[in-house]
Amino acid sequence: MIVIYILAGIVALFLAYVLFLFVCSLFVNPKKEYEENSRFYRFLLNSATAGALKILRIKIHTTGLENVPTDVLPLFVGNHRSNFDPIIQWLVFKEWKPAFISKASNFKVPFFGRFIRKCCFMTIDRENPRKALVTINKATKLIQKGEVSIGVYPEGKRSKSGELLPFHNGVFRIAQKANVPIVVMAISGTEKIHKRTPFRKTDIYLDLEVIPADEVKQIKTDEIGDRVRAMLENRLKN
Repeated sequence: MIVIYILAGIVALFLAYVLFLFVCSLFVNPKKEYEENSRFYRFLLNSATAGALKILRIKIHTTGLENVPTDVLPLFVGNHRSNFDPIIQWLVFKEWKPAFISKASNFKVPFFGRFIRKCCFMTIDRENPRKALVTINKATKLIQKGEVSIGVYPEGKRSKSGELLPFHNGVFRIAQKANVPIVVMAISGTEKIHKRTPFRKTDIYLDLEVIPADEVKQIKTDEIGDRVRAMLENRLKN
């Protein structure tokens, strides 16, 4: 009976927590892009993510985290293999309060979709250069204000094969205009999560390299793209 009571208590706490998240999500406008990072919703996002990753038995291994500058909010860029990529990265980089430029459908995910809005996440229209520029300018201002760092995937979508897709080099203008370094994130293993969860642990590897702000400023966006691609390819093949 004691075991039953304990299990019932755990279930009740879990349901209460889910209800709490649901109530909190009701106070977020699902159509608004916020320009101030909410410490409360950032806490909810990070704590819920940490709990979810433990339940899913995801183990994260990082290399180069000590090289990420802590006195500035950088532009995080990386390869994209899974919907889990930003989830893992916003937790690993929580010190830098990352806001990812994401596709519109991610803002419809229950709870998380509304929480990321309050954390300054934003969408981008890659088919419309004028609207894309608006997003780039907004992201630049958020960094300059010290509100959040920005995370973006230059490929624009997930690579199902694991090979790097063509880059949208315009996103690197964020780092140039904000005069901040670029942190290159080579991630692997996330594409295996859906096959292994929940019965087997999944090891995720996140390898980091930094391009200093002064170097970012001196070269063109297509040259930055070539450099980022070379870094990712080198890291992912090792």
